[in-house]
Amino acid sequence: MKALRASLLLWAALAVRPAMAAMRPRPAKEDRSIQAQLDAWFTKASRAAPGTWGIAVATLDGQLIWGVQPGLPMVPASTVKLFTTGFARSVVGGDARRQTRVLGSGHVDPQTGTWIGSWALELNGDPTLERRSRGGPSLGELAFQLYQSGIRRLVGPFSVVSAAGEASASYPDAWSPRHRGRLFAPLIGSLTLNENLLSFAIAPGSAAGRAPSLVAESPAGVGELVDIKARTVVSRYSRLRFARTPGGRYVVTGTIGTRARAKWFSSTAPDPRALLEASWSRALRDAGIEWIRASGISAPVSLATQTVLAQVSSEPFDSIASEVNRRSLNIGAELMLRWAAGDDHPADRLTAHVQQITGELSGIRLVDGSGLSHDDRVTPLAFISYLARFPLSPAGRGFSQLLPTNGVGTLRKLARGLPGPGIVRAKTGTLGDVATLTGYLGRTDGVLLISLMYNGSRVWSARQQQWKLFRLLGAEGVIIPDDSVSTGAQLGGEDRERRPLP
Repeated sequence: MKALRASLLLWAALAVRPAMAAMRPRPAKEDRSIQAQLDAWFTKASRAAPGTWGIAVATLDGQLIWGVQPGLPMVPASTVKLFTTGFARSVVGGDARRQTRVLGSGHVDPQTGTWIGSWALELNGDPTLERRSRGGPSLGELAFQLYQSGIRRLVGPFSVVSAAGEASASYPDAWSPRHRGRLFAPLIGSLTLNENLLSFAIAPGSAAGRAPSLVAESPAGVGELVDIKARTVVSRYSRLRFARTPGGRYVVTGTIGTRARAKWFSSTAPDPRALLEASWSRALRDAGIEWIRASGISAPVSLATQTVLAQVSSEPFDSIASEVNRRSLNIGAELMLRWAAGDDHPADRLTAHVQQITGELSGIRLVDGSGLSHDDRVTPLAFISYLARFPLSPAGRGFSQLLPTNGVGTLRKLARGLPGPGIVRAKTGTLGDVATLTGYLGRTDGVLLISLMYNGSRVWSARQQQWKLFRLLGAEGVIIPDDSVSTGAQLGGEDRERRPLP
């Protein structure tokens, strides 16, 4: 084992760029203690989960103290969101918000309350829009603002735009066809509401032979797209099924028992425009505004003459980023990336950002912002360097606090085995053959940077071993302060001289 450790550390030293190698070393006695724990852990982990491992453990200033193939490019999965968060925050700022607006060109008829002229909805990819259960701005707020301005009737066909032009949603080219359309991989674009997901519940009728009824929906208005062709029967079982039909509609067939519970259905929105139109119609109706959808009466809004009739804003970027990382929300990560880089090859700009921060020009290739693609490649060392260096940039202050803590979200299984929440700030990544875990671990002798990457068939076993290592090294851990990473505070130790970014 000593020979193995020596060879690993020698290999790692050759992989570390000179700037990192020159950093002041940690005390030898402290290194030996951690290395002995890591040696014993990896012996068991590599047996429990045979496959390709890439590991880097470093001090807060980025000095590598233990590693296994730290310079090997590997599939990172959702740990890519860590980079996306940093990049987007660098561009838009932590307080930035996304707007959803109603635009118009014309005036209100004071006699009838009719808007005379053109109007349109402007959507700009707010991942929190119309999420009643999770919070965020709603179409109902927009409709109520229109009502307050005196509008009682809108005339004209449904028109939706974005600040960049056409409002649209599509699948990222880098996503595998087998993922597209699953609940974790909806359509991505400026045309987004309720995370481009829909759900509804069907309950039995009041008696056998009566038609079942829709009793819940999300977003509001989705019921307008559902045709119920099922029957209520004397039973306690539900044999309902639903299918998509042309035009973004759904049909529910089968039977539901008189004593059965309501049956929930969830799906991605194959046609977000149809979903948006149904939700907008419901919002206007609830606000007391009549919508006459006569085609050809209302011309498209001219961006040169537009007036903002109503507007709502998303939560601040930092709030969105925290949720995206906590839930590992793919649509949120992709929208954050486009928020910062636009729609034209945004992943190329993300890759360049990571290369600039880390100083690593090889071993980093990102093709999306969520990590859902198997074509993404990152080295454990690149993660460590980013965790060490990005918090030193102007946009990086408090960066660790945007990552979930132990016991929360994707780190909920780290609740046990650690003294309490706040010991770990990290991001997980999972695919069918990938298990990664990267982040900060607070200890009395200083914050550790840890990147654990596994590519292989034993994903569940690998994840259990990753949890074990964090529990092992954090058994007597301490809470990471809000500013510990950005100011260089070493928990229980001395502050270190910080090297400038390249």
